[in-house]
Amino acid sequence: MLLPDWAVLNAAIDWLGHGLWRLTWWQIILYTLATTHITIAAVTIFLHRAQAHRALDLHAIPAHFFRFWLWLGTGMVTKEWVAIHRKHHAKCETVDDPHSPQTRGLATVMWRGAELYRAESTNMETIQKFGHGTPDDWIERNLYSRFSWQGVALMLILDLALFGALGAAVWAVQMVWIPFWAAGVVNGVGHYWGYRNFEAHDASTNLSPWGIIIGGEELHNNHHTYPTSARFSVKPYEFDIGWAYIRLMQAIGWATVKKVPPKLQMGEVKPVADEKTLEALIANRYEVMAGYARGVRQACKAEMAALQARQADASVLRAARRWLHRDAEKVPAVALPQLAQARAASPVLDTMITMREELRQLWLNTSHSREQLTADLQAWCRRAEDSGIAALRDFSMRLRAAQG
Repeated sequence: MLLPDWAVLNAAIDWLGHGLWRLTWWQIILYTLATTHITIAAVTIFLHRAQAHRALDLHAIPAHFFRFWLWLGTGMVTKEWVAIHRKHHAKCETVDDPHSPQTRGLATVMWRGAELYRAESTNMETIQKFGHGTPDDWIERNLYSRFSWQGVALMLILDLALFGALGAAVWAVQMVWIPFWAAGVVNGVGHYWGYRNFEAHDASTNLSPWGIIIGGEELHNNHHTYPTSARFSVKPYEFDIGWAYIRLMQAIGWATVKKVPPKLQMGEVKPVADEKTLEALIANRYEVMAGYARGVRQACKAEMAALQARQADASVLRAARRWLHRDAEKVPAVALPQLAQARAASPVLDTMITMREELRQLWLNTSHSREQLTADLQAWCRRAEDSGIAALRDFSMRLRAAQG
């Protein structure tokens, strides 16, 4: 029995207004946030940690689900994403970096990050050099890579069917989620602004200690320090929700973690630093230097307090304190005069900065023999403990207790 024309029209209007799934406005918002969060999880767990850095192996069930979901939610090709990201690490903060705000400008990466990604995805040299080891099975060759845009078109059809005309808005949010948060915020702001736990060789920063919205990618400085780690959080106050999902999958046999950040092991204080101490220093150099930075900050705070007690001007130290523990090449030119004034005003800080660079040379002097480097470390410890500076003495004794 055919419906009257008015009944068909009413049914069409009803579908446009509500779709097949009659949800309230706040339920639709929750649905949108849930689906975009699944996309974030797929990117950070599958594309980033498992594929690009081989930090974990995934069971076929989650691996295939993530591939299918990324096809629907982003249209990104696994090999292209992995290749571009690996090139970013290999060429970080140089003109060859596909998306560095240090060379391209923050505004460019923040608002045109997706364009930079698409441009680099057409560079066959990048794909061939950095895209090895990614899925190359039948479904990848004949569906995901071959018909990448059809996946997002299918998502549009599903959203329209579920929510009617409002589904177009849901789909639009789903499509801009990764370009904004990943290509824009992480690649842009994550190399420009934030806090740094470690003096990594690049400009990477942690955007927040709570990695929830972007699946843990907020902890970007931690990741660039330990790129092959499956866990991005390193401090007790940091939270990586991507790692929480990995642990859940690990508990049911769906994930095998291959590497996490190293942890400096401590033992008894040795009479002198030896080759094992040297090995521990080199293997855990980022953590060791982070500990040294804390000592520098404490010494600076004590120096400022002493100046204020004498009613002297502490503004020079206050202006330069953020640069005291940075590698010389990481200090911007405009801050160099402030740093020089602070070192001239405080012999203690000058000594600590000088000895920090000498300690860093122990793993940069690759031409020196192990015996020579061990002797250099022993001499460094003697000078630190004879310096009369409490922070240096305590650091040296802690270093002599390092085991690996």
